[in-house]
Amino acid sequence: MRESEYEDYVRSWMPSVCRKLKPNGSLYVCGDWKCTSALQRVLSEHLTIINRITWQREKGRGAAHNWKNGMEDIWFAVANPRDYYFDLQSVMQKRRVIAPYRADGLPKDWEATDQGNFRLTCPSNFWDDISVPFWSMPENTDHPTQKPEKLYAKLILASSRPGDVVLDPFMGSGTACVVAHKLGRRYLGIELEEEYCLYAAKRLMLADTDTSIQGYADGVFWERNTTPVISK
Repeated sequence: MRESEYEDYVRSWMPSVCRKLKPNGSLYVCGDWKCTSALQRVLSEHLTIINRITWQREKGRGAAHNWKNGMEDIWFAVANPRDYYFDLQSVMQKRRVIAPYRADGLPKDWEATDQGNFRLTCPSNFWDDISVPFWSMPENTDHPTQKPEKLYAKLILASSRPGDVVLDPFMGSGTACVVAHKLGRRYLGIELEEEYCLYAAKRLMLADTDTSIQGYADGVFWERNTTPVISK
């Protein structure tokens, strides 16, 4: 599909999605390098773009004559730039402190624990702490482009309150709805493929008894490949 054709396709559904937002609502749109410019152009016709998040997928298909594609963009847009919800404290990241600095002999802006030295930091718009679901992760399905629960957890916690509605018009394997369910939000997903709907239904059933999200514990997000210690 040519870029102009893809842009026409985005323009065919984007206005309808934007109209579903509450006056203080937020919209996140994800795409790779091939489609991200079209998404930005069409999205800016209807909402105010606040930021572009780039997340490092870790995995990516190799190419013999090009760089491996290991990134995706997430456009963050709002209906009203003067009135939208954003909860920074809910998406703080816990990072290991490599060179701990002390003031008067005490840790400065970090905490010493039995698991190591850590610092809570504000999240940036570059996300390098999220792994694409792999075979041994409970959330993994056979969906070819499944998004990680940890990624959606950041978006949902930052831009919604408990009880708010999360809408995913391209539900796929149901990650947005599953995470919304786990985090106490209401949800609505739309998907054409029956097989993907079955993936989502199974995951929602499992989420009734298992609300854990890989890489998220005790109200903070942990770095990639670190093991959260959940407080009892």
